[in-house]
Amino acid sequence: MSDDRSDPHFETLAIRTQAPVTAEREHSVPLYLTSSFRFDDAEHARALFAEEVSGNVYSRYANPNTDEFVRKLCLLEGGEDGIATASGMSAVFTALAARVSAGDHIVASRALFGSTHQILTRLLPRWGVTSDYADVADPASWERLIRPNTRLLFVETPSNPGLELIDLAWLGALAQSRGIPLVVDNCFATPYLQQPLRLGASVVVHSATKYIDGQGRVLGGAIVGDRAYLADCRFFARHTGPAMSAFNAWLLSKSLETLAVRMDRHCASALRIATHFDGHPAVESVRYPFLPSHPQYALARRQMTQGGGIVVLVLRGGLDAGRRFLDRVRLVSHSANLGDTRTIVTHPASTTHSKLTPAERAAVAIADGLIRVSVGLEHADDIITDLEQALAL
Repeated sequence: MSDDRSDPHFETLAIRTQAPVTAEREHSVPLYLTSSFRFDDAEHARALFAEEVSGNVYSRYANPNTDEFVRKLCLLEGGEDGIATASGMSAVFTALAARVSAGDHIVASRALFGSTHQILTRLLPRWGVTSDYADVADPASWERLIRPNTRLLFVETPSNPGLELIDLAWLGALAQSRGIPLVVDNCFATPYLQQPLRLGASVVVHSATKYIDGQGRVLGGAIVGDRAYLADCRFFARHTGPAMSAFNAWLLSKSLETLAVRMDRHCASALRIATHFDGHPAVESVRYPFLPSHPQYALARRQMTQGGGIVVLVLRGGLDAGRRFLDRVRLVSHSANLGDTRTIVTHPASTTHSKLTPAERAAVAIADGLIRVSVGLEHADDIITDLEQALAL
């Protein structure tokens, strides 16, 4: 966003961007729980299906609630267009599958969410689409892996769960110089902390289930970015059906109104927790983007406004230590989700990334003793007290 004070700030856009007020003059946008919409006449129906005019036809295509949610995200991310999907993984799959055909190639960052890895290595190859993984520590590997048939680049930054970062300005410039779209999973950072489209990315994908909802209530996903790219995504989604429900869109749009204040609290507590456990005798290492010991600390400070709400603890003692820790937590939750008001601890090696081979996990620094801590909105002292007692020898 511009520094011109005539432009609304992030928080104001998230709160004041709303669907048009109806004749009832409601202050909060109503729920549009309808599967379809009526046409004015035969010509109106024809024009809508011919896409000569805009309007609502069927809630699998669009709905006033999903439209509002998408419009907010486009403003917050700086995107030209967007679509809402039923889950984060449906957003990832749509963003990939809508743009590739048999014989095409994808270059992705090696550190990816487990389900994204499965799409690239087990699902897309069924249709003749291949992929290669680049090393974030070796920028030259991206250039080396790009082929004439490479159709897109895909990255997570920060990555799940290792919190590896990729220089988006550098990679965006490379993608633009080669004429290849760059797709960024911005789930961990959210548009409040990082805006990849302003750094050269073509498209951003979100699991809105995480921080955008922020309270562990609903599933949702979104794709935002370049208008031409989104046209392909919209066609794919319209005919394959990964539609977000009106109710979920209504909740997620309301949740965006508090995203900034929630992320401020998540980030402040996460930095405090990371600092507290850095050097703890039961902890081999701590990873957090705004912790000076993070190998990409300088990049994090340049690319993100704050460090995010995820802290990684690598426990001494490996698998046994990780299991003992999980069985001893009392206040925090042991779950596979993240981005909730409640602090959540997860053991990726046995859950979210369990389908990866030991060698694949090692390649992305997922140790047996790695614990992902999604720092919630409880008082930081209470979170620290619980983690401390769970780590006690």
